[in-house]
Amino acid sequence: MAFLLAKMSVRALWIISYEKGESVAVRFSRRYPTVEQRAKCMAGSLYVSVPEDGTVLQLLLTEMGLSDSDKPYMALRDDCLHQQRSPALELHVEGPSSGRVLWPVLVISQGSLILACLAMVDAPADPRPPLASLFSVSQGLTLLAGLQAFLCGSGSKPDREGLTSRLAMMPSILLQICPLGTPLDIPQLGASSASAMPTPAGTQKQPAWKTGVHRGRAVVNVALTEMVRSMQYGNRNRQDLWDVYGTVTCKCEVEGVLPNVTVTLTLPPNGSPLMDVLVHPCVSSLDASILTAMSVEDCDSSAFSGPYKFPFSPPLEPFRLCSYTSQVPVPPILGTYQLKDDDNQLRITVSLKLHESVRNSFEYCEAHLPFFNRDQMGSVDVKVSSGQLEVSKEKNLLVWVLGQKFPKSREVSLEGSVSFSGEHPGPTDPLCTDLTAYIKLYFRVPDLTLSGCCVDQHSVQVYSSAKPRIVTSRELLSSEYFIWNSTGTAPVSSGHMML
Repeated sequence: MAFLLAKMSVRALWIISYEKGESVAVRFSRRYPTVEQRAKCMAGSLYVSVPEDGTVLQLLLTEMGLSDSDKPYMALRDDCLHQQRSPALELHVEGPSSGRVLWPVLVISQGSLILACLAMVDAPADPRPPLASLFSVSQGLTLLAGLQAFLCGSGSKPDREGLTSRLAMMPSILLQICPLGTPLDIPQLGASSASAMPTPAGTQKQPAWKTGVHRGRAVVNVALTEMVRSMQYGNRNRQDLWDVYGTVTCKCEVEGVLPNVTVTLTLPPNGSPLMDVLVHPCVSSLDASILTAMSVEDCDSSAFSGPYKFPFSPPLEPFRLCSYTSQVPVPPILGTYQLKDDDNQLRITVSLKLHESVRNSFEYCEAHLPFFNRDQMGSVDVKVSSGQLEVSKEKNLLVWVLGQKFPKSREVSLEGSVSFSGEHPGPTDPLCTDLTAYIKLYFRVPDLTLSGCCVDQHSVQVYSSAKPRIVTSRELLSSEYFIWNSTGTAPVSSGHMML
C-alpha cells in the first residue's frame, strides 16, 4: 500500500446563501496563498488564478443554473449537453471559448446554503486526470459535508441567528481542521492502491474534523487548567477584583471512525457552579442548564452544579473540549504593597499571604517588582523573610523567588530601600509614573483548581474496540495577577474583569 507524502489541499473555499426572491451573497470565503502558489507552479502556463468573490459567485450560479432564470436562453447555462451530473464543476473564467477554466470546483447545497471549494490537483493540467483518480475530490467533498453539518445543525434549513453565529466561528474552525488549506489527518493514497484500501469501521460517516482514524495504542489524555487573574489595591476605597477561567484540553488516540468518549467534570459539595460554559462543536449533546449559567447574572443557589457530562466524538489532534468561568470567594494569594519616596530612593514594604484553601505546594512562585521612569537601580538594601531576591541584569526589576512553599505561617514579607543612581535611564511606561507601581505574581500549583473542579479518570468513558489508558491532570496558573502600590494611584475597573 503506497502512501503519497503530499496532502490534499484546497485553494479556496466559499459559503453562499441563496434564497429565491432575496439577495444572493457570499457569506464567507477563505483563500490559501501557499496552496495557490503550489497550483501556479504545477500548472505552469496553464495556470488560472482565482478571481474575486463576486465573479466566482456569478460563475458558480450560472454553472448551477441558478442565475438569470427570467432571461432568454443561454447555451452555457441551459443546453442539455451541460446538464450537471458531477459535484465537480468547471468555471469558465473568461467565457466558454477562452479556455481559462477553474476545475474541479466542488459544490454541495442544502436548502438556501451552498458550499464550494476549489480543490488542489497535484497533477499536470494537460491531459486532465480522471476525476475518480483524484483523492482531493473525495476528501474535499468530505470537508464540505462536515462543514454543512456544522452550519445546518440537526435541521435541513439553518435558522438565521444560528447560521450567523456559526459563520462567525468559521475562521477558528478552519484554523483547527484545515490549517493552511490542508485538512488534518488525511491518509493520502495512490490511485493504484485506493481501491484496495478497506473502508474504516464499517459504514460510519466521518465528520470533516476527523477525516482519518487512529492506529496504535489507545490513550485518552484530559488536562484541566484554571487561570486566575487579580487586581488588588490595598485600599478600602477600591474594590479588589479577581476571576477564574478554566479550560479542558483533550488528546484522544482511540481507534474507530466515530468513537464515543464522555468526560465528566465534578465539583465539591460546596463548589460554585461553572459559568459561561463554551464547548467544542464535536460535543454531541449537553444539558441545557449548563449553557444558561452566566457570570454577568447574580449566582442562583439553585443553578446547575454538576456533574457536567460532555459526550463527544473526538478529532485526532489535541483540542479544547470546553471552557468556563467560576466565582471563588477569595484569590489564592492576598498581598499589600507600599512605596514611599525619600530623596531619590524608595522605601518598599510588601506582604503576601497564601490563603488556607490553597495547597502549599508550588511548581514555582515569583513576585516581580518593576520600576519605570527612573534611572537604573544603584544600591539595593532589601530583606526578605522567605525565598531569595534577585536584581535583573538591566537593573530595573526586583525578582522575589519564593520557591515551592510558603513557610508554615503562610505569610512572607519584603522590606527595605532601593536607590536609583545608575548611569543609564531605565525603561519608561506612561502609566507607571510617580508612585504608580505594581507587583506581578507568577505561579503554578499542580493538581489543584480554585473551583475544586476535577476530572476523575474513572469517570472518563470510552466506547471503543480497545480499552484505552486514561491520563488526567489539573493545574492552577496565574495570569495578569497584580498587586498595586496602595500609596499611589492605580487603574480601577468599575465592572467585571472580562476574559
